[in-house]
Amino acid sequence: MAASMLHPEFETLSATAIDALQRERWRTQWDYVRLNSVFYRQKFGPLADRSIGLDTLSDLPFTGKEELRHSQEANYPFGDYLASSQERVVRIHRTSGTTGKPLQLANSRRDAELIALVGGRAQYAAGLRPTDRVVHCLNYCQWTGGVTDHMTLEAAGAAVVPFGVGNTRLLLDTIRSLSITAISCTPSYPALLEKILREDGVDPRSLGLRLGLFGGEAGLDNPEFRRPMEEIWGYGVRNANYGMSEVLSNFASQCEHGTDLHFHGADALFVEIIDQDGTAQPIAEGTTGELVCTHLAKECQPLVRFRTRDVITVTGTGPCGCGRASWRFRVTGRTDDMFNVRGINIFPSSVQQAILGKRHLSTGQFRIVLAGNGPWDRITVTAEAAHGLEAHAYAAAQAELNEAIRKNTGATAAVTLVPPDSLPRTDGKTALIERSHK
Repeated sequence: MAASMLHPEFETLSATAIDALQRERWRTQWDYVRLNSVFYRQKFGPLADRSIGLDTLSDLPFTGKEELRHSQEANYPFGDYLASSQERVVRIHRTSGTTGKPLQLANSRRDAELIALVGGRAQYAAGLRPTDRVVHCLNYCQWTGGVTDHMTLEAAGAAVVPFGVGNTRLLLDTIRSLSITAISCTPSYPALLEKILREDGVDPRSLGLRLGLFGGEAGLDNPEFRRPMEEIWGYGVRNANYGMSEVLSNFASQCEHGTDLHFHGADALFVEIIDQDGTAQPIAEGTTGELVCTHLAKECQPLVRFRTRDVITVTGTGPCGCGRASWRFRVTGRTDDMFNVRGINIFPSSVQQAILGKRHLSTGQFRIVLAGNGPWDRITVTAEAAHGLEAHAYAAAQAELNEAIRKNTGATAAVTLVPPDSLPRTDGKTALIERSHK
């Protein structure tokens, strides 16, 4: 690895060496948090005066996102979990607000450098190199996907074109004129680009992109999702950008040796995986549970035992073919996206997997429609028919998709097929669930 910022020696450290590093950093971080965070001193009470190590971290209560919202409402804009002076804040972001009222995110210079460092590892692991020119097509608004992810691309050593969203035809011209080799965007965006190119009679492969760096949506670990993109565009598809803005923006990515996510942030985050009872499980192959994160190094808004609501499964802990020693995982779903159908917990990703397995019937674009407050007696889905599927074949195709979803989820489904390109494409995140309160 040529880029000195990425500390390749760190990515090959043994589990024993990582454990020693984390314990050392936590000792410093714990003293910092309990002395400087009003929020945690009040939350932890007498526990804040104890010596808490990583082995006894579970003695502390979890931190939930709603607590952070309440903290910011009472102590606007950054909440009383701000552990630094406001003068230390050099960058302010905001969460997307897709799961509630947005949070204001404060970062010091040291925080911003740490985010870029870990995110740069993720981009490099996904295949981005200093020889690449990468066009970054996420919103350069307060959302971290713009500026923060831009900094991670630069940390990997690449030349970054900060394009943002909108003006799609100019984007396509820019890719051609600057000989762009990689694109950073949501997985939904190429479908919009492909539609425009198809209307113009242009082969997407003619743009010469070699790498697609994606994040923010599910499906990138599914071969049935990736394969059509790779065939259409001719580039390598990577989930290069897994994380959450409250925590570290980007701390996991796929490498070229598989579709599982490498955890790249062991020097910045201590991770727990908890079961439904809130008990931490060992990080071992096959472990499934909710991801919980604790900062080992964060200045402005340090978090302790933060419940991310992402459900993950550990898929590997031994060395990977890429040479990295980090453990790997897949994201199964989100606890706040989960819905219940006749007693069965359903994640949108399990519906997506079933639909993507039937690409001869559907483009793969779909929405789950939830009417009312539930629980529901079936999974109601609107899906696009595949290009070339005749209208008279829709009824049989719907029945086949219903059965595929039933087999994958255990719940009855009711699929309605609509013509291809009926559902909107977006340059941002695509919400797979549409809720109606009728």
